[in-house]
Amino acid sequence: MELLKRVATAVVLIPLVLLLILRAPVPVLAFVAGVVALLAIRELLQLSEAYGSKPLHIPTYIFCGLFFFVIAFHPGATDLLSTSSFTYFGMAFAVLAPFIFLVIGMYRSDLPSAFPAARVSVFAFLYVALPMASLLQLREQWQGSFFLLYLLLLVWAGDIFAYFIGKPFGRHRMSPRVSPNKTWEGAIASVIASVAVGILMFHHAQPISSALMQAHLIERENGIFGQTSLISVIVLSIVLNIAAQLGDLVESLIKRGAGVKDSGAILPGHGGMLDRVDALLFAAPVLWCFAAWHVMTQ
Repeated sequence: MELLKRVATAVVLIPLVLLLILRAPVPVLAFVAGVVALLAIRELLQLSEAYGSKPLHIPTYIFCGLFFFVIAFHPGATDLLSTSSFTYFGMAFAVLAPFIFLVIGMYRSDLPSAFPAARVSVFAFLYVALPMASLLQLREQWQGSFFLLYLLLLVWAGDIFAYFIGKPFGRHRMSPRVSPNKTWEGAIASVIASVAVGILMFHHAQPISSALMQAHLIERENGIFGQTSLISVIVLSIVLNIAAQLGDLVESLIKRGAGVKDSGAILPGHGGMLDRVDALLFAAPVLWCFAAWHVMTQ
C-alpha cells in the first residue's frame, strides 16, 4: 500500500514539475519554488522544536518569502533572472539574515531562546530557501532547462534505484545511526543510475532537445549540453549523486535527532515536503555552480 501511494503521487507530480520547470515564466516558477520552500521550512522549524528551540515562525516565513519575491521582481527585472542578480540578492539576504533575526529575538520575553531561534531561522534560509532559489536561476542560464531536466532525472533515477536495489539486496549499512535503511549496495546502485542518466542525456541530447522544442516546452537556447565532454558529464553525475545522497542523509540526521520518521505528511507515501526536496537542497547548488562556471568559460 505504501509503495502504491508513492507511485501514484509520483505519477501525478512528475508531469506537473516538468511542465513548470520547462515552461513557467520566472514569476510563476518563483512563486511555486517559494511555496515549496516555505512548506519545507515550516517542517524544519517544527523539527527544531524537538531540539528545544522556540522558532521565529512568522519572521522566517516573511523573510524567505520576501527573498523569492525580490528575485522574481527585482528592480530592472526582465524575463531573465541573471546569475549576477541572483548572486547579489542571495549574498545580501544571507548577510542580513543573522542581524535581522537576532534583532527580532531581542524583543522576546524569554531571552535565552533568542539566539537558538535566530540560528534556526538563518539555517532555514541557507539550507532550504537559497538552494531552492538556485533551481530558479539555473533554469534562466544558457541551456538551463536542459541542465535542470538532467538534474531532476538524475536525482529521481538515483533515488529509485537506491530504493529498489538497496531494500531487497542491501546488506551493508551505510550509516546505521542516522539512516538504518540506507545501504552501500543501494548507494552504489544510485550512483550507477545517475551516471547512466548523464550518459544517455549526453548521447541523445540533440533528439531530446528537438523533441522538447517541437513540443514547445523549451527554446533553442535551452537545449543540449553545449561543449561539455562525456568525461565531464560522468564526473558531474557522480558528484551530483553524492551531493544528493548526502542531502538525504543530512535530513535523516535532523529527523533522527528530533525522533521522527518523516518531516511531515503532506505528500501521500512520500512524507513531508522536506523529505521530497532534501536531495535537491545539496545537489542544486552544486549544479548551479557548475553551470555558472560553464557559461563563464564558453
